Amino acid sequence: MNRSTRPIFEDPIKLIVILFLLLAVAAGTLALVQRHALIAELEQESVTLYRLTSQRADQHDAHLTALSAIAVAGQGERHDLFLDVAATISRFYSRIDEVQLVPLDPQGGITGTEPLDPGTADLVRSATRASDGRIVLLPRPGKPHHYMMVKRSPNSDAARYGLMLGIDARKLLGETTAFWSRPGVALSLSLPDGHRLVGQGMPPETVRFSKALGSASQPLLLQTGVAIGPADLFPPLKAGLLLLAVGLIYLAALVILRQRARAGAALEQARLSALDSRLAHASRVNALGEMASGLAHELTQPLTPILAQAQAGRRLLGRGDTAALAPILDDTVTQARRASAMLERFRNWSRPQHKPVSAFDLREAVGNVRALLASQAERQGAQLAFEVPEAPVLVAADPVEMEQVVFNLVRNAIEAACDMSGGGRVVVRLRQDNSQTTLEVVDNGPGVPEDLRPRMFTPFTTTRANGTGLGLALSQRLVERAGGGIALVDGGSGATFRVVLPRNEDLAEVAQ
Repeated sequence: MNRSTRPIFEDPIKLIVILFLLLAVAAGTLALVQRHALIAELEQESVTLYRLTSQRADQHDAHLTALSAIAVAGQGERHDLFLDVAATISRFYSRIDEVQLVPLDPQGGITGTEPLDPGTADLVRSATRASDGRIVLLPRPGKPHHYMMVKRSPNSDAARYGLMLGIDARKLLGETTAFWSRPGVALSLSLPDGHRLVGQGMPPETVRFSKALGSASQPLLLQTGVAIGPADLFPPLKAGLLLLAVGLIYLAALVILRQRARAGAALEQARLSALDSRLAHASRVNALGEMASGLAHELTQPLTPILAQAQAGRRLLGRGDTAALAPILDDTVTQARRASAMLERFRNWSRPQHKPVSAFDLREAVGNVRALLASQAERQGAQLAFEVPEAPVLVAADPVEMEQVVFNLVRNAIEAACDMSGGGRVVVRLRQDNSQTTLEVVDNGPGVPEDLRPRMFTPFTTTRANGTGLGLALSQRLVERAGGGIALVDGGSGATFRVVLPRNEDLAEVAQ
């Protein structure tokens, strides 16, 4: 048995390839699951950190409001009260490690929890004068990871002080969970102007969460991300257990499939052995039935005119009109010989056939069919049109067989066209070129249903209630015997059947 025909579970190369594919799929699935889990955990931790940090930032506004009220109420005299409140705030909120009350007059004294250098004091005064009432955020000079909140006091154009809170951004984030200390996990907090307070810059592809804090006065930008590496996607323990499990399942499935295949093959062999003789017998019976039905179908054509001519002859004899009897008897003899030729053809149906060596003019077969079916077309209200060339159309085929083909196609077209309310029309076209002869029979009927097209030339397929379903099947057999082909042509309304016969070179020379 060739490798290509062996069952797949008996080909070791294919088994190895399939195993590697399964392992690759399992590894890819694990990587997707791990990646999704890591991103989901990052998003969950980021949302929690964002919510807590936003709540802490909102508290700063209340502290600034309270300190401003104390500074305004003290009229610059109760610095001790201001410092007591500032110290209390710094003690309970360790992230606020500096509180400063800076007079806008440079000659005034600065009140604060720690000494303030002149440069930072001037920076606070400038921010206060430029403020429109909103809190100004600035990085704290000399203190990395810190930023200043500057508010004018009182908060009006008559402000006399600049109130400053110094905040440690690292403590603003609070005590982070162990998640944020994992390798590859990044966290940053920046001022709205982009000044980074905490963390390092992250590549764009690692950023998974980026959102400004929910504090109206401190919309600091919180960004988190994670760099996912192979160790994250393929944890050694998980990956090893998964690949081992896939391998064991694959081996177990392979054993089961092999056993089932062997049992199925044995049962199938027994069934085929039991049915072999019955199938052969059924084939012979079907062939015999097809031949018998076809014979009945074909003999109806010559027998019908024989019956009509015999009846007409009897009426002529009754009237004593013997002169008109001779042509009727001649036609009867012609149809009887035609029936005899059909019987001979069916008797030789299964015998090897040799290609005809004699030639005949296909126009004669078309003309005979025209004469035979003209009255039927007239009775059924169908118009017949023939487009036949003036030059002989020589083909190497049996004349009676070709006449049967043309007869079947034209008669079917008439019966299809007669169903049209606007008047049926059948066109028969015959043409010949240097390589082939083409016969087309076109009708304007309802066409062939889509479900019947694939089996149009299968015996016993018909669209008529009283049809035998053998006309097209026999026509195909006859055309193929002559070395040609017959087909239903797609496109347009109605149906178009095309017969193509090869043109023999010797016949082409005779025609010329």
